[in-house]
Amino acid sequence: MFSLRLTAPIVAALIAAPAFALELKETPTLTDKVTAGELPPVAERVPATPRVVEPTGIGTHGGDLRILMSRARDTRMMSVYGYARLVAYDPDLNLVPDILESFDVEEGRIFTLTLREGHKWSDGHPFTAEDFRYYWENIAQNEELAPFGPPPVFRVEGELPRFEVVDERTVRYSWTNPNPFFLSKLASPRPDFIYRPAHFLKQFHGEFADPATLDALIKKRRLRSWAPLHNAMDNLYRNDNPELPTLDPWVNTVRPPAQQFVFVRNPYFHRVDVEGQQLPYIDRVLMNIADGKLIPAKAGAGETDLQARNLFMSNYTFLRQSEEREGYRTLLWSAARGAQIALFPNMHHEDPVWRELFRDRRFRRALSLGIDRDEINDVIYFGLALPANNTVMPESPLFNDEYQTRWTEFDPDLANELLDEIGLTERDADGVRLLPDGRLLEIVVETAGDSTEQVDVLQLVHDTWLNELGVKIFTRPSQTEVFRNRIFAGQTQMAAAPGADNAIATAAMSPSDFVPIQQIHYQWPKWGQYFETDGKAGEAPDMPAGIELLDLYNSWRRADTDGQRAEIWDRILDVYTDEVFSIGIVCCTRQPVVVSESLQNIPEEGIYSWDPGAHFGIYLPDTFYFSDTPG
Repeated sequence: MFSLRLTAPIVAALIAAPAFALELKETPTLTDKVTAGELPPVAERVPATPRVVEPTGIGTHGGDLRILMSRARDTRMMSVYGYARLVAYDPDLNLVPDILESFDVEEGRIFTLTLREGHKWSDGHPFTAEDFRYYWENIAQNEELAPFGPPPVFRVEGELPRFEVVDERTVRYSWTNPNPFFLSKLASPRPDFIYRPAHFLKQFHGEFADPATLDALIKKRRLRSWAPLHNAMDNLYRNDNPELPTLDPWVNTVRPPAQQFVFVRNPYFHRVDVEGQQLPYIDRVLMNIADGKLIPAKAGAGETDLQARNLFMSNYTFLRQSEEREGYRTLLWSAARGAQIALFPNMHHEDPVWRELFRDRRFRRALSLGIDRDEINDVIYFGLALPANNTVMPESPLFNDEYQTRWTEFDPDLANELLDEIGLTERDADGVRLLPDGRLLEIVVETAGDSTEQVDVLQLVHDTWLNELGVKIFTRPSQTEVFRNRIFAGQTQMAAAPGADNAIATAAMSPSDFVPIQQIHYQWPKWGQYFETDGKAGEAPDMPAGIELLDLYNSWRRADTDGQRAEIWDRILDVYTDEVFSIGIVCCTRQPVVVSESLQNIPEEGIYSWDPGAHFGIYLPDTFYFSDTPG
């Protein structure tokens, strides 16, 4: 198991130096445009204090990076990989200024954000405090554009912030109580973009646009009003409108639908390397759309330069076989999920017998003890994973090995004792246990999609549960939307899905994966719905452990220091793993990453994480470059 700190040198952020301390160098592919007067020189394009980064190797400009995606809507992944954020995580999971020149936090509730002087949007227009004001006053609080008001990150116990424009480069958000989510949300792979290119979007806004011109645009697009027009033109995350200015390293030039999207360098991007070269190094990113099931084969045929999406450990042997012929290497990064696959007993099942059984922690513990995780690790994951609970990984400063192994040892004898203790002592002629009402103890485990990995894991679970415990399971795959709706409606008995999204959490990060505050958590959807709707829907927690977890979460939100938050985190993980609210199977699995031999500055060992990490984003792909020397 590697340490997260080993990867830190890949992109060590330096303190931003004044522009005059660097001899800025013109990007070769932009020289002709500068000479022709189509672009200003680099010293006028980057901020006066750009973000200066020191990659492992100083790169050279040029080249096209090929990546594969399975859907046209995945243009959004370029916003993720580019990872241009107001504040961003570095590889040590520290929050550092990125788009911002600096940020200041007072008492955890007053946030002052300072922009870089001379920073510009991709179309060359100044990026200023006006872009924050426009978002806050004219989008977030406009009933036609945001009928439910500003997003949740702006609400602290129901209170919205006081927003101030201090000067052209400085804005401030203030609450009465601490807002521990604010900065981490700004650094997430799908952030709340609390700014917008006001100069561009005002032409589609009812308060600013010329009425006749706006009406003509609405009729041309066959829309009912200006609001849907504005929304269609405004989505920095979706990255599907080539006209929308951006702060990302690459700019989309193709409107969907398409089979290939071409992203070209942003000539006004705010990062430079320590030798004064403006980033990104790579000129273009070519995003090709292919059937997700074909992406492993295409990666093995050398049709991509950087690929992890749609690749699985089951593809690893095949990918290794083609490396030398196709000129790539296959790295194995650590997947940062609490569990690669976990089982989620639905404690809100509509059947009262099953509902009571799933709420009995002895039953959940027995099922966990009845899984032979070592066999699953050896057979499915080549012995590279770690039998574990659904909790944080060893790379997290919150890790406790007791929580990782609690109720995970393969112990059929103890599992059967617990099942007998519950009263499930009767069996049919085939040895399958009976429920109190005489029905067979048969569990339908539902999944989203047809992952062969999940199918293989569940087959091994089926065999041990049936042979050792007398519990029978069936597997039912379905589309994601159907899968979730059945869980929310209480029709699903048990779900199989990945575990906690963020298993490398720090005390400052939200413990939301382990507390009942989201409907999307498959073990307690109605508790989560109750929290999300302020009690208007769902059910309030009615089990002592669920109530305690919610109380702990509220204490974490109000904590003043990371030390206090760490203590609360520890208790949350203690309760969660002891109750076995989800049944983790293995963690610390590996994510295959196919990398062209000529692509440089990719860490050999990395964390493949959605949040925090933005997959490749935390390693700053704008510092990746091509070289004739193999990596």
